[in-house]
Formats: sequence, structure tokens, C-alpha cells
Amino acid sequence: MTGLTTANDPVPTLRLDRARRPDGSFDPAFTDALRDALHRIGFLRLHGFGVAPGQVAELMAAAGAFFDLPPEQRLALDNRESPHFRGYTRLGHEITAGRPDAREQIDFGPELPARPRAEWDEPYQLLEGPNRWPDDTVPQLRERAHDWADLMSRVATELTRALAAGLGLPEDHFDPLFTGEPHWFGKVIRYVGPPAGETLTPDAQGVGPHADWGFLTLLLQDPEGPAAGLQARPPGSDWVDVPPHGDSLVINVGEMLEVATDGYLVATPHRVLACGPGTTRQSVGFFWSPRLDARLDPVPLPADLAAQAPGVHETAQNALLPRFGDNALKGWLRSHPEVAIRHHPELVRTARGSVDAESVQ
Repeated sequence: MTGLTTANDPVPTLRLDRARRPDGSFDPAFTDALRDALHRIGFLRLHGFGVAPGQVAELMAAAGAFFDLPPEQRLALDNRESPHFRGYTRLGHEITAGRPDAREQIDFGPELPARPRAEWDEPYQLLEGPNRWPDDTVPQLRERAHDWADLMSRVATELTRALAAGLGLPEDHFDPLFTGEPHWFGKVIRYVGPPAGETLTPDAQGVGPHADWGFLTLLLQDPEGPAAGLQARPPGSDWVDVPPHGDSLVINVGEMLEVATDGYLVATPHRVLACGPGTTRQSVGFFWSPRLDARLDPVPLPADLAAQAPGVHETAQNALLPRFGDNALKGWLRSHPEVAIRHHPELVRTARGSVDAESVQ
């Protein structure tokens, strides 16, 4: 199961438990397949990553228990009350590609105390802060989500090292970017279709077309749910389906890794189709990212790989910023405008989706 694709499923499949040889070194067959998949497609499916028996089912059950709570109990965690963009986002209140998404979710990250504004060295430090969990109603969700984040951090670390080896670098090349407090974040998501008997509107979207702003994304799709609506658009291709496949993870490249490889590894646009009437689906996203102050400068690629690096893809609406905290803050301000306007009006800018650092000094 190394780099396997079929005509009906163009997304390669790898097993992480086959990444290293008996002597502990990475197997070039694995690192080459990993690098090739994320260069050509930007997506792959990962098995053998160490999930415990029952862990996925327990996490999905805890998520479902939260989303089944009455609205007023979910809104007790309203993310509009968090200046750190943590907590519960109501259905239709995250914006992607300029339109509301048909999903509700809990956003969480490393559990840290809020940093007073007077102590900020940079505006992106507002992203540090406490999470919001339904400890009074679904207490198991906090533990299961953080256990999942711990597992995903280990998996992402191993993938990051395998990618470094596949790019002709020492396997610990990227480690300094993640030392201290890497700023990963997670999303526990439920997509919601219109009521039974209604029809989808032409502009309905689960999530609109976008690229992720972190380093690597590790997505868990619900293996027991309806067929997922995730689609990717690899370079030079039309949209392709990326359906669930057991307890596997879907891995894709984020903008920071595209910046670091000068576009050799591609942050592929992807989207989620809206659920059908009367249906829902769940997923858990984990976004592996370096420290907020980490700067992603292009790495020294071997000549044959550098010749295939087209540079980063950016637009006037989405400039890719090499310092991760700047890129992340840009994304949060854009996708959660209600939180941004309520807590950080001085940072809200329309031009290039950028952040004005001087305005908060």
C-alpha cells in the first residue's frame, strides 16, 4: 500500500507503519511516494498511523452528542465570546470563498492562558488562549478531542520528517519550526443539509473552495456516516472525489509547506459539497502548523526537484505570508468576521486580506 491509485480513486494510499526500515531510517520507497503524491496531487490517504481500537468511534460519538444538544446549550460555547476564535461556530457562520458554509463546529487549539493585549509583541498572539468545551453537558468531548490531537501531533511530526527526507534534507530539517509550542488547531465539524423535503440551493456549500493556511492537514472522515462530499482539484485537473475509507486519514498540503518548497508541494484547492436534505455528516480536522513566530523560507531543494517548483500560487485576495502567525491571523479574520469585528476591529482590513501590525502597537 505504497502510492497505490486506481482509475476510480486517484488519491494515493500510504501506510505510516511502513515508513521506516528495521534500522530506524526512512524507507526511500515511502518518502518518494509521499513526496510524489503531495507534489502531483497535494492529497493522499494514510493508513497504519497508530489509532487505538475504538478511538475513532468514541470521538465521533462524543462529537455527535454535542451537536445533538439543544441550540442554547451549544451556544453556551459561542465563539463570538472568544477573542481567540475558540468555541462553537453556529451553522452558516464561517465564511469560505466569500459565502457561508453549511457546517457547525468547535474550534480548539493548544490550551494556553490568554495573553493580555499589552503584552503582545505581534498581533497574531491574540490566537493564543483557552478553549471552550461542553464540560457540563458532554464532558467526554474535551478528553477525546485532546487525545486525538496528541495522536495527530505525533503522526504529523513523523510525516514532516519523512517529507524532509524525501526532499533530500536531513529528516530533522523542519524540527526547529515546531519546537516550543507549535500552533496546531482542530475542528470538530458537523455538516448539515436543508430540512427533509427541501432542495439544495444552487450556491449551497459545505465548505467553499479554499487552500488550508497551515503546514499539513490531517482529516478524519466519519467512516460510519454518509458518503463524504470532500473534493480536491489537483493541478491541471477537474474536481475529484475524496471519499472516506475506513479509519484512514486524508492528508493535504497547507500554504506554509507550499511556501517552504517554492510551490513544489502544492496546497491543492479543495471543497466540501453540501449535505443532501435531511442528512448530516461529521469530520474532525487537525491542522499541523509551526510556532506562530516561525518563518517558512524556501528550503534548498535538489536541482531536479527545484526545476519542478513553479513558485507559490497567490492572488491579490490571498497573499501567502512566510511568517505563520501572520498567515494564520489573516485566515481567521477572514473566515470569522463576526469575531474579528467584535474583538479586533482595528485589525480588520479588506485590502489583500492582510493584517496591519502597526495599528495595535
